[in-house]
Amino acid sequence: MDLQSRLLDPARQVRLYGTTPPRAGTPPEQIAAAAAKLAARLAGLALDALVVYDIQDETGRTDRPRPFPFIATVDPRDYAKLFDLPTIVYKALGNVDEAGWKAWLDASRGLEFLSIVGRPAPGRYALPLSRAIRIAAAHAAGYTIGGVVIAERHTAERSESARLLAKGIEGCRYFISQAVYHAPPTERLLADYLRDCRGAGVEPQRVVLTFSPVGREKTLTFMRWLGVNIAAETEREILGAARPLAQSIRICCDNLRRILDGKYTGAIPLGVNVESVSINRDEIDASVELFHALDQVLAGR
Repeated sequence: MDLQSRLLDPARQVRLYGTTPPRAGTPPEQIAAAAAKLAARLAGLALDALVVYDIQDETGRTDRPRPFPFIATVDPRDYAKLFDLPTIVYKALGNVDEAGWKAWLDASRGLEFLSIVGRPAPGRYALPLSRAIRIAAAHAAGYTIGGVVIAERHTAERSESARLLAKGIEGCRYFISQAVYHAPPTERLLADYLRDCRGAGVEPQRVVLTFSPVGREKTLTFMRWLGVNIAAETEREILGAARPLAQSIRICCDNLRRILDGKYTGAIPLGVNVESVSINRDEIDASVELFHALDQVLAGR
């Protein structure tokens, strides 16, 4: 079954792995070597697609200092071409206007799966996210469009479930979440999303839940800076364990089990995405272990 059929089939599960391209300016031979190394690492995984992120400078999103400096990467489209498996390419809108967006879409023919990322900070932009989604969904290239979901944004003041509903109507066929380290916000969001979809008389789109291993204080601090909800108790459990990464994997598996216990399961197509936000070898290796562990949870074992 091809990736589009699997993404759009509510009876199927989806398993993804997310990666960030090498930094901009990396020599081509080193980029190719990095891709080959990643492909070898993923060869034993029951993987449906590779997610290639497009990172952007998010300093406007928070007043807290960035733990690591922002470094631009090579174009995710170019990096995705180096892999012999389906890819979902992220695209951050930045300050692109409508003409620039249409030109980018025209130049990206050959991409099949595109996940559109809005801006990290509120404000008025030449191209609203909703308009960008509609344009991409209607493009002659036939892109399958996805979006981002962040459960922590789902509050009484700002409904993330309503945003998912609107994005689905605009053309998004799947959503990939921010890393989950605290299950209740995701449980509430999925329950409310199903309620809103039923109220509108539409079918829910697929929601792919992201999990990421963490075994170091610096990595944990960075994930918090990105907006991931990691409770102080969870931090103590991980960093105080004899094997922090193993404890992190256990917590991720427990969170997935708890989420899958919700009454929305079966009504909302779900999936799993594993990513590593670290450059440390042990945390990267742990992402493969986490993939296998979550795969067992999805299989009911």
